[in-house]
Amino acid sequence: MGNRPVGISEPVIEYVERILKFVRFSHTVFALPFAIGSMIVASRGLPATRVMLLIVLAMVFARTAAMAFNRMADWEIDKENPRTAARHLLVSKRVGWSLVAFSAAAFILVCWFINSLCFLLSPVALAIIFFYSLTKRFTSFTQVFLGLALGIAPIGAWLAVRGQFAVPPLVLGAGVLFWLIGFDLIYAIQDYDFDRGKGLGSMVVKYGVPGSLRLAQLMHAVLLICLVVFGIVGGLGRIYFVALILVLGALVYEHRAAARLDVAGINKAFFQSNAFVSVVFVVAVAADILL
Repeated sequence: MGNRPVGISEPVIEYVERILKFVRFSHTVFALPFAIGSMIVASRGLPATRVMLLIVLAMVFARTAAMAFNRMADWEIDKENPRTAARHLLVSKRVGWSLVAFSAAAFILVCWFINSLCFLLSPVALAIIFFYSLTKRFTSFTQVFLGLALGIAPIGAWLAVRGQFAVPPLVLGAGVLFWLIGFDLIYAIQDYDFDRGKGLGSMVVKYGVPGSLRLAQLMHAVLLICLVVFGIVGGLGRIYFVALILVLGALVYEHRAAARLDVAGINKAFFQSNAFVSVVFVVAVAADILL
């Protein structure tokens, strides 16, 4: 039996695990902390439990819908890419599209429970996060659209708490956009040869590997500026600003690993450093405001 939950069969557990792998559920750790940090600053503490739960659910459903749509949009392309060739074996097309529909509908429903503004903007948010998956077919600036898709997360969390736009979440959203562009430029190096051969759009294909690595450094420099500005306009204190030193260290580690052009090293640095950046950010924000 091992650690299997009582009453749940092995096939059910394995199928759920395949679905979670299909949408890379573990990567939720990247965007969610920025939304949580924005939520804490917006409420100057912790909002009501109901609001926190709804924000987390909205984030999870939105990201699941986006990832599932990306897998379905790239179904045939992924089959030909050695790095992604096994993705279509995890679930059927029917299950994939059902996951898109369910997650999108659940996201809109959750937004309805949050407030009227979030509900009205929920289709716009879905359009933005879905649109990214189509961009590689007609533009090289795919990383920009992916950054935009993640950058709306802290803005949405702020709206969930306050019900109106403000400068701090817009600055943080911009930071997330530049952060994403930077680390996806590094991650996309793995697909440089495949994307170029297939004629797919990518900033890595447009600027080449050395140029993309330099551009990624610039993007992360802008990220750090945005995080500093967010701390200022968001009224954060010493703990937050000291923690940015750790963020800088993680980014330096990531870029050094990328410079070696080792695929395994890039994958490891990609997950470890970016997960570290997002977790340090939210812990620093929480410690600064809650302690």
